[in-house]
Amino acid sequence: MTEDTAPPAAARQQKVQSAEVGVGILKALAELTPATSLSRLAEHVEMPASKVHRYLQALVDSGFAEQDPVTNHYRLGRSALQVGLAALSQLDVLKVSAPQLIALRDEFNESCFLAVWGNKGPTVVYVEQSLGAVTLVTQIGSVLPLLGSSTGLVFDAFLSSAETETLRETESASLDGQQLKEIDRHIKEIRSTGVHQIHGMLMTGVNAVSSPVFAMGNKLVGVVTIVGSASVFTDQRQAAAAQRLRETAQAISARMGGEMPA
Repeated sequence: MTEDTAPPAAARQQKVQSAEVGVGILKALAELTPATSLSRLAEHVEMPASKVHRYLQALVDSGFAEQDPVTNHYRLGRSALQVGLAALSQLDVLKVSAPQLIALRDEFNESCFLAVWGNKGPTVVYVEQSLGAVTLVTQIGSVLPLLGSSTGLVFDAFLSSAETETLRETESASLDGQQLKEIDRHIKEIRSTGVHQIHGMLMTGVNAVSSPVFAMGNKLVGVVTIVGSASVFTDQRQAAAAQRLRETAQAISARMGGEMPA
C-alpha cells in the first residue's frame, strides 16, 4: 500500500478503537457464561445497550457470538470456541492430558474431562464423551462448583486458600455445619489418597472420580475426572476407574515434571 492509498490516521485509529470494543464485548461474553441478556452485557461493559447491540450483530454475523432464539440471550459462538481451543491447545497440560483421557474413555467407555482453574473456579477445557447410547454431557467452558463437585473438591484440596477463599466463602454460606464437616473430611481424604470418588453429589444418579495433575514445582495445573451414570458406573467399576485415574494423573504429572505433594 502506497502513502497515497493508505487510510488517514483518524480512520486507522477508529478501526483500532472498534476492534478494542469488539474484543471487550467478547471478553464480557466469556465472563458472563453460559449466556447473558443484552442489558446485563451492556451494564457489564459500561456501554449503552444500543451500541453493544450493534457490535453483537457483527459478532453474530462472523460466528463469534450466538443468540438464543427462545431467550434472546447471547453467548460465545463457534468461531470464538475455535479460537479458544487453539489457544488452549498450546497449554502443556491439555496436550499431555488429551491422549491419556482418550485412552481412559476407551477403556471404561465413560466420559472423561480435564478442568483447570479459571477466573470463576473449576472450568472444563477438554472433554472425551463416552461412546454409549447414554452420555453425560459436560461442555467445554462449564464452570463447576468448588464444594459441590468431585472436581471442585480436588481443586480446594490442593490450591492455596488465597486462590479459593472467595469462592469457598460464597458456596459455604448455603451449607450447614454438618455439611461443612463432611467437606473437610473429603478434603483430608483427597490429600491422603490423591483421588476422590463421589456418588450423586453434583447430580442425582451421576457418579464421578477425580484426581489432581501437577507441574514442575508441584503446582496444581488441572484435575482429570471420569463421570458416568450410577446405573452402569457402579461401586466396583468406579473403584477400578479411580485406581486407573490416579495412575493416569500421576503419569501426566510426571510428564510435566510434577508429582503429588507428600
